[in-house]
This record gives sequence, C-alpha cells and structure tokens, in this order.
Amino acid sequence: MKIDILAIGAHPDDVELGCAATLAKEISNGKTVGILDLTRGELGTRGTAKIRDKEAADAAKILGVKFRHNLEFSDGFLVNNAASQLEIIKIIRKYQPEIVLCNAIDDRHIDHGKASKLASDACFLSGLQKIETIYESNHQKAWRPKHVYHYIQWKNIEPDFVVDVTGFLDKKLETVFAYKSQFHRKEADEPETPISSTNFRDSITYRAQDLGRLIGTEYGEGFTVERYPAVASIFDLI
Repeated sequence: MKIDILAIGAHPDDVELGCAATLAKEISNGKTVGILDLTRGELGTRGTAKIRDKEAADAAKILGVKFRHNLEFSDGFLVNNAASQLEIIKIIRKYQPEIVLCNAIDDRHIDHGKASKLASDACFLSGLQKIETIYESNHQKAWRPKHVYHYIQWKNIEPDFVVDVTGFLDKKLETVFAYKSQFHRKEADEPETPISSTNFRDSITYRAQDLGRLIGTEYGEGFTVERYPAVASIFDLI
C-alpha cells in the first residue's frame, strides 16, 4: 500500500492535536493517510496504555485513516539512534509517503522535540540505498518522502505556512476527544494535568481561529518546514 501522507507522533493524540483537521481535509480530497505512533503514552498521568490503545483506534476510525501502527518505543525515554531510526525507516519504505507530518521541533514535552528530529532523520536515511531493511520478510527499496513538515503543539511556534481547515475543525475535535481519559471531564477523579483543563480544551479551537484569522479564513493549522517551500506561480498563494 502506497499512501500520500504519513503522520508521526511521539504519543497517541499528538497527531490529532497537531494536524487532524489537515488530515481530515486531505482525506476528503481523496488522499490516503496513515498514522505512526512511536510510544503508547504509558507514562501519561491519566488513564493507562491499554486505554490509550483503544482511544487511538477509535480516533483513527473517526478520522478515516488507512492504518495506525505503534512502534512501542519507551515513553519519556525516546532515543534518536540507529535502532529507532531503522524501525521508522521500515514503515516509510513500506508505505512510501509523499509527505511526512511529525512533531513540533521544540515543545514542552521532551519527547516531542526528540521525536521530531528522530522522524526527520529517518526520512532522510530512508532514501539511502545502502541502508538495507527487511519488513515482513521482504527486502525493501529506498524511499525518501518529498516533504517533511512539523505541526505545532503546546508552544506557540511561528508557522512557516498555514493550512485553511475551515469545515474540518469539528472532525478534529471529535478525534481529539476520542481520548476521553486525557481531557477535561467533570466526572473524572484523576489528577489534573496541563491538557485536562478547560483552558486547554478551549485553546484547540481558539488557536485554530487565530491562525484562520491570520490567513483570512475561519480556521487554520500551522506547520514549520525544513526547507523553503516552492510555488510555480505567485498565483498559487492564496
């Protein structure tokens, strides 16, 4: 299976919070999308890894992605080494995405920045023919995604471009709140966390509104780039 977009997150819910509206929009346009989680989020204060597994599956179904895999790396202790890179390379080569979306380049959670660099490095190395990988008993061919973009998470990083996601915020919120264990619920009796507050819950919408305001639309999602994006004509810019 070849896909158009591979979205990578350090934890289940990273992709949903960072770029679910963009993914929903592209899926509606006929693009194929897969999600790769690097850990099960087992160190999360609320819920358990097993609960997060179920929530991640529910969110993927709501979004309509082709697959969701979890590499089960160690939450909180991600390491950007050859072993981790090779596991990601195998997924990249299997599905041959044109675009990879991955974690913010710098963020409050230490795993986010580490996952960002790990995924980016794996995308580059995946294109080197002399790196040999075998997946499901098959020798894989080299493949390098054309573009690697980083979504924005906790910190207000200035985006290099903003996607108009008007009409798709409701789908994003539905996927995010599939993680019932993680976000605000009046009846919850677990400890409060930075993302379980009503402030954070509301911030998902008002950030999208603010980015939309800046580009003259209702809602937006922002991304940073690793190299300058190119356009064929200035008329391609809206």
